[in-house]
Amino acid sequence: MRAVLSLGSNLGDREQTIRDAVADIRRLPDVAVVAASSLVETPAVKPHGVDHEAPAYLNAAVIVTTDLAPETLLAELNRIELQHHRVREERWGDRTLDIDIITIDDLRQETATLTLPHPRAAERNFVLVPWLEIEPDAVLPGIGRVDTLLPGAPDVRRYPAEDLS
Repeated sequence: MRAVLSLGSNLGDREQTIRDAVADIRRLPDVAVVAASSLVETPAVKPHGVDHEAPAYLNAAVIVTTDLAPETLLAELNRIELQHHRVREERWGDRTLDIDIITIDDLRQETATLTLPHPRAAERNFVLVPWLEIEPDAVLPGIGRVDTLLPGAPDVRRYPAEDLS
C-alpha cells in the first residue's frame, strides 16, 4: 500500500524533531519512504481558527509504501510521536510532533481511531502544499485533485532548510 503522511511540530527544536521522525519512519519494519518534502512554516490552527499567538508550525509530507495494516501503521506512528514527547492534553494543542495519515491508496474508512482519507486534509494548506511538492498530480480520494483544492497558500512559507530526503 502507498500512504501519504503529514508531519508537524511547533514546540522544541521543530526542524530536528521532524528530521528525526522521518528517520524513525524509515526504520519501521515493512515501511519504505518513497519521497519527503521540504519544510513549510504555518501559523498554528486551533479549534477556534488560526492562532497567531501560538508558536508557528513546521510541516512536511512523506510518501511511504507499506505492508502494514492501516491501524498498525497508525500505532507505529503514534509510538514515534510518544518517543518525541507528544502529549495529548488539548485538542489541536501545541505539540512536539504530530504525524497524521492523510491517505492510504484509495482506501475510505471510518473507525474509532482512524478516518481515511483524513477528514480535514482538503482544508489544510500545511498538508496540501508539501504534498503537492512531492506529488504534483496528487488526488485526495473522494475529493479530487489536490492542486484544485489550493487556490493560494498565504499562510504557508518555505522554511530555509535542507530537504528531508
